Amino acid sequence: MSGPFRIGIDLGGTKIEGAAVDVSGSMRVRRRVATPVQNYRATIDAIIALVRGIEQEIGVTASVGIGIPGAVSPKTGLIKNANSTWLIGRPLQRDIETALGRPTRLANDANCFALSEATDGAGAGIDAVFGVILGTGVGGGIAIKGQILVGANAIAGEWGHNPIPWRRQEELPGPQCYCGKRGCLETFLSGPGMSRDFFNAVEKNLDPPEIVRLAEGNDDAAEACLRRYEDRLARGLAHVINILDPEVIVLGGGMSNIQRLYHNVPRLWGQYVFSDRVETKLVRPVHGDSSGTRGAAWLWPVDQHGIWTCQGADQASARDAGWKTDRSTSTGLWMP
Repeated sequence: MSGPFRIGIDLGGTKIEGAAVDVSGSMRVRRRVATPVQNYRATIDAIIALVRGIEQEIGVTASVGIGIPGAVSPKTGLIKNANSTWLIGRPLQRDIETALGRPTRLANDANCFALSEATDGAGAGIDAVFGVILGTGVGGGIAIKGQILVGANAIAGEWGHNPIPWRRQEELPGPQCYCGKRGCLETFLSGPGMSRDFFNAVEKNLDPPEIVRLAEGNDDAAEACLRRYEDRLARGLAHVINILDPEVIVLGGGMSNIQRLYHNVPRLWGQYVFSDRVETKLVRPVHGDSSGTRGAAWLWPVDQHGIWTCQGADQASARDAGWKTDRSTSTGLWMP
């Protein structure tokens, strides 16, 4: 197997997925490992092992982009806002580059998801796409004309840590969030958030897929839990529509596999959106569970010849580290 490839890594709360993506966007190699929870050094080792294993299989060195459950602080270069809390305050990009021996690119996982779907997925050719991650945590990413909107503070799209809007009395003060506040959207709309809500109602611990199965079997408590979830998701996304007014909202993460959301949530959000009609579409991701991995690979652009490029800060950091390219220009693979 040969040719230009980019490797995307999706660092999740429970799994790390890596894939080699070719110029056409096809995933040629795909691997998953469990995330070493609460172990920073083991997390780095797992990422490096994934990259090395994928490169051995494709037979070439590739660029590496990584989607993370948080953001790199523009001021310090350290990780912030990660629900995988063992990453917070760590120089993850620097440590991975040191271990790997070349520059990498990091971005928020929801940004990577939005980039993937805006590039050649459910939002292809659309001006404004909001990508939603509903999984272990809740995040969002914004793609405008196919480009990630990062923001001055690297938090554009972070709707999961706003309070749930139009709160009900029973939702006050809201569950405690890892960020230190109460009642964040993440505490209601994440997978653990749904499980907590179901437990509070019937004192029974179940994962979301089990709750969905019970609801399909006409279990009243499970059906009520899903209805609460749908209304809360409608309220949360209505806030996004009122501010960003995207043409498409794409759902990702494990909770996006609940099929009834795509029908029920748009039926509900109209009562909260400041408009006579809501034209925004709520859609499934074209690239499924691996869309964030593909988006991480897209963090490295390719030129018209299918060669990925290294520019700006990447060139400077490479020169400072004594790396060079395989040609005299700024394109090609960075090699030690």
